[in-house]
Amino acid sequence: MSEQPLIVPNPIDLFDSSSESTIPTLSSRPIGIFDSGIGGLTVANALVKQLPNENIIYFGDTAHMPYGDKSSAAIQAYSVKIAHMLLQQHCKLILIACNSASAAAYELVKEYVNTQAIVMNVIDPVIGYLRNHYSKKNIGLIGTKQTVNSNVYKKKIDELNLNITLTSHPTNLLASAIEEFGNNHVIDSLLEEYLSHPSLQQIDALILACTHYPIIKEKIIHHFDRKIDIIDPSDIVAMTVQKKLEGDQLLNLKGQGNKHFYISDYTESFASGTKRFFTEEITLKHYPLWE
Repeated sequence: MSEQPLIVPNPIDLFDSSSESTIPTLSSRPIGIFDSGIGGLTVANALVKQLPNENIIYFGDTAHMPYGDKSSAAIQAYSVKIAHMLLQQHCKLILIACNSASAAAYELVKEYVNTQAIVMNVIDPVIGYLRNHYSKKNIGLIGTKQTVNSNVYKKKIDELNLNITLTSHPTNLLASAIEEFGNNHVIDSLLEEYLSHPSLQQIDALILACTHYPIIKEKIIHHFDRKIDIIDPSDIVAMTVQKKLEGDQLLNLKGQGNKHFYISDYTESFASGTKRFFTEEITLKHYPLWE
């Protein structure tokens, strides 16, 4: 059994806001990232590699994982609560590292945060990537029921007017299986069942529209015998964040790359997931979201 996390009834304020002089400059403020569990760690890992000087605060809402089978109203409530917590940490940018939350709560979180921080999601960077590389192509998509039923990808792709055909297939149990078993072979039969669906057989590329899915990307590549492109949002999102911070002159060029991880409930899978993605010692801080 891994060591239990430190319980933090109220989020640790990494910068003492009681004194104006201790509040960091805009560029040195951290990037806040949140997801329902370990999936967003794929994005956080890519972001750390792309921007090693940036300080990161990650929130895994493990108490409510997975978001994919929750109602839009529930996801919105969780997301706004987490955004509030990240604002308390003086985050300059809040990244919704979850497709379900990006689909259901992005506009609401953006409205709530207002001008206090930049808010980004993991869907728009992928749409931009498709615009630049996949005109007149047949694209497949796998994601949670919440993401697929929202139709957000189709709406945004149709607005591009580039004759891109999108076929979406819900893979409802996959995120939970990855959360529980990681890249273990026990999920192979489940993955085979999903990827063998007829709607995914005549495609040029496949969007991994859940941030958990890059954890098993090699299995997905192997299933398609490397004959199609696998669109992994992680690096795409990281590069988009970099461009945004550069454009707003908010890049942290001298930071130490500090990382702080909060979870709403302790899970063994999240503890092991952080070790998989980050080589340094990680301390998990337990922040009960609704207390």
